[in-house]
Amino acid sequence: MTSAARLFDVLRADMKAAGITYRALAQRIGMSESSVKRMFSEQDMPLSRLAQVSEAVGVAFEELLVRAARSAPELTRLTLEQERALVADPRLLLVAICCLSQWTVEQMLGAYTLTPAEVVASLVRLDRLGLIELKVDNRYRLAVSHSFHWRREGPVMAYLRRHVVDEFFDAGFDGRGETLVTVHGQLSPAGAVEMAQRVAQLAGAFVHRQREDQRDPAAAGDGYTLIVGLRSFELGAFTEMRRRTAQRNSAEGSSTEPRKR
Repeated sequence: MTSAARLFDVLRADMKAAGITYRALAQRIGMSESSVKRMFSEQDMPLSRLAQVSEAVGVAFEELLVRAARSAPELTRLTLEQERALVADPRLLLVAICCLSQWTVEQMLGAYTLTPAEVVASLVRLDRLGLIELKVDNRYRLAVSHSFHWRREGPVMAYLRRHVVDEFFDAGFDGRGETLVTVHGQLSPAGAVEMAQRVAQLAGAFVHRQREDQRDPAAAGDGYTLIVGLRSFELGAFTEMRRRTAQRNSAEGSSTEPRKR
């Protein structure tokens, strides 16, 4: 839903709550009823007229704008078709990831060999896909929530597994602010759920911090990627060295400790 659609939805709701019909509104602003209906159906009117309508309905114009902005639904993930559209065009995927990191158009042009026309065209497509809401002067607002994530088995994650994971881990992780930690141990089902929740909290903290840094013009930053995974796992080479009873118990999801007789 576009900003204009949300704005008119809020206006209609206020009119309904106040018992104001299109005819009554037309009389208050000195227009014909048919013209008012056409403006609402086409969702098109100048700001001066919109402010006049807002006043006639009894709502402050500033309040109307704020409520319309707050009514914007935020996506937590894209559809399969939307993700397929991203991975089908590397430039579009790059601009999408830049947008998720809240880069400006100037930052994208300064970092990558993209032309202004390519960036703008990508922003238009991302607006149509619902990832962003494009505004004037090629500014945009993210249309996704802080908990946005790619589909686990979707096209984007498949693309990242093929092209990112090996390259990501082929490093020393000894640069400024870099770290690599691998921990192995047994967890109960409840413990595993708790740790998964903490991983989600860590991802949320990363997003919160990068958005704070992005709002600070003096904070010159580098691109960082956080990859965190938690799952029941054992190297195949280790599994081959298990005793047969332990292999069977592991496959069945039970303890690898010998059963007491």
